[in-house]
Amino acid sequence: MAEPAMTSFDAKLDRLVRRHAELRDQMAAPGQGDFAKLSKEYSELTPVVETVAALRKAQAELTEAEKLAAEGAEPELRELAREELQALSARLPELEQRVKLMLLPKDEADERNAIIEVRAGTGGEEAALFAADLFRMYQRYAALHHWRFELLDVSETGLGGFKEASAAITGRNVFERLKFESGVHRVQRVPATEASGRIHTSAATVAVLPEAEEVDVRIDEKDLRIDVFRSSGPGGQSVNTTDSAVRITHLPTGLVVQQQDEKSQHKNKAKALKVLRARLYDMERQARDAARAASRKSQVGSGDRSERIRTYNFPQGRVSDHRINLTLYKIDKVMSGEALDEFIEALLAEDRASRLAEVE
Repeated sequence: MAEPAMTSFDAKLDRLVRRHAELRDQMAAPGQGDFAKLSKEYSELTPVVETVAALRKAQAELTEAEKLAAEGAEPELRELAREELQALSARLPELEQRVKLMLLPKDEADERNAIIEVRAGTGGEEAALFAADLFRMYQRYAALHHWRFELLDVSETGLGGFKEASAAITGRNVFERLKFESGVHRVQRVPATEASGRIHTSAATVAVLPEAEEVDVRIDEKDLRIDVFRSSGPGGQSVNTTDSAVRITHLPTGLVVQQQDEKSQHKNKAKALKVLRARLYDMERQARDAARAASRKSQVGSGDRSERIRTYNFPQGRVSDHRINLTLYKIDKVMSGEALDEFIEALLAEDRASRLAEVE
């Protein structure tokens, strides 16, 4: 029987296995200059190569089982081979799928830290209270994942609500897990101030930006207008007697960033530049990915800040994600951050499935 022709997928796997072996040999060679770079690539390829090895072992076992099932001398051997054939036939597609998922191009920003911004939308004070609830939900979620949650700026209403709030979240794969949170979050509940018990609908907007380094986005000082002023608390109450608050305007894009959380003007400027850099980097990513995002908008959304992504219905105790038609009747656990991963895992799976469909 002729050997089956090698597919482009098989050829690609062969190249990966050869590259992995080359890297191992280069790392073992004396006087290797770029050891860190080689080691990083080697460690990234290792799990892929191990899964490829498992796939090829299963393929070889399948071929052997087929032979035994057809030509085995003993009836018992043929029966055993048929059973093994059944198990391997079920396992092979899973292994192939796992290898394909591992080969999907990674979003370069997935491993980055993130800056999260939550803003009250339509709905007055109730929207501001919901924005504060959402912000705390992400703070609790970060704590559950042992991520660092550093408050950047909060603009309070004086009644417990947030007009807007931002934080820098530092940890492992932060952006990958939070990137699908960008968009409009809608709430349906009876406000504490509502005497008649009527359900109100209001909204808050979430933006998740990958944190950018100076090498990613170069900001020219001459493109900035920097204004300093006194920090103020809720209702205009002065909280600082010095001009420590900083407002930076990026003249080419018109982006404005304001920081007043720190008592030091220098620290506020550093934080504002950090946010500005993240926003500029996000703008570049959005422009670069626009065509791809448009083609996949029906899948998990484009990350458009104006897109309604989730509804939190408190009277019914449910949270619904409109992109993947997933509803959880555990609103308290979602708001405490405990059940948020159920949405995030489903969104990541849907994203992987849609990207797989594009390359298959």
